[in-house]
This record gives sequence, C-alpha cells and structure tokens, in this order.
Amino acid sequence: MPLIPEEPQIHESAQGPRATPASGRTAPTPRPVPGPRPAAPPRPGRPGPARPTPPAQRTSRESAGAPRPGPKVPSAPSAAAAAQVQLIPASAEGALDAAEEAVDLLLDSGRAPGEVLVITTGDPHPWAAHELSFGADAYWAQHDAGDDVFYADAAALNRAASRPVVVVAVNGGDEAAGAALPLALGRAGSLLIVCGDPERINALLGAGV
Repeated sequence: MPLIPEEPQIHESAQGPRATPASGRTAPTPRPVPGPRPAAPPRPGRPGPARPTPPAQRTSRESAGAPRPGPKVPSAPSAAAAAQVQLIPASAEGALDAAEEAVDLLLDSGRAPGEVLVITTGDPHPWAAHELSFGADAYWAQHDAGDDVFYADAAALNRAASRPVVVVAVNGGDEAAGAALPLALGRAGSLLIVCGDPERINALLGAGV
C-alpha cells in the first residue's frame, strides 16, 4: 500500500502563509525601509548673511597645495603669554586663501567660531569690507557679541579683544605686518597662526629660522 506523505502540521499561532526557503538556503530577513532622514545640522559658517566671494586679486597657491599648519615657530621673546605659534607658508597673494583654509580646519576640529579672530595686514577681508559699509558701530557690535569668526584689519587690532586663536594673513603692508604680529601674539590666548612668507614672518617676530 503506497505511503501517503504526512501533511505538515500548522500551528494555531502561525500568522498566514509562510514562505518555505529553498533547500540549502535561508530566507532573507526583511529589512526595515528607512524613513526620511533628518537634515544634517548646519556647519558653523562665516559671520554675516553669506560667505563673501573671494576678490579677483586672490589667487590659489599652485605650488603650495592644501595648507596645513606648518612647523612651530618660536614665540617672540618679549611675549608675556607663550601662545603656540604655527606658520603656514604662503605668498602675499595666497595668504588670505591660506587663512580661510586654516579657519576651516579650526572649525572642523571643534573650535567654536567665536574663538577665532582673523587679521589681515594688506587688503581687508571681503566680509570686513562688506560689514563696514553698514557702519563701524554695527561692525564692532558683532565683534563684541563674540559668537562668530571676526575679521579685522591690522590697523584695528588695538581695538580687537583677545581670543583663544588668532589667524594673521600677511597679505601685504610691511609696516602693518611688523606692527600687527607682536600685537596678534599678545591677543592670542593659546594659538597664533600666521600665513605668509616664513623668512619674513620669523624676522618680524624676532625669531631665528
């Protein structure tokens, strides 16, 4: 008498039909369908309504590549607070670009925007020129608020308050640079980054190469 295959028992707890996996292969586990992802938090940006467009005279440094904080430069002997000094080699034309990239690195590393002060010894930063067009009072009010990166000309450094990090773009102005670097070193609480020609900067800081 032929054997009748025994029908599989269906437990009462089973919910609807169940797919039987092929021999030697396990049934894939269904993955949840991801829902809408929340928007990424905005990265701390530059002060003002929008990041200024670099001026026409600013050119990228073809030979220097992406700037990174370079070798430490000895601090000036007369500096009371021994802030760390870092040098980013750059030409006068590329110093402002190098300073911008240094600020980006600082923010990416976790520095708060309000901890950074940027000084230019030649042409002013486009943001500073833009904000000053609305009046000096509004411009310095943003400095006093201390909640974002602030850009100032070397001639105004006496009015600028100390910040943990000061970035100096030596983009011209020999006399301005000579006067600004010692002041910037005094304004820097823990770190001074100088973007410019290494020999010139060392001479201005009174340190040997």
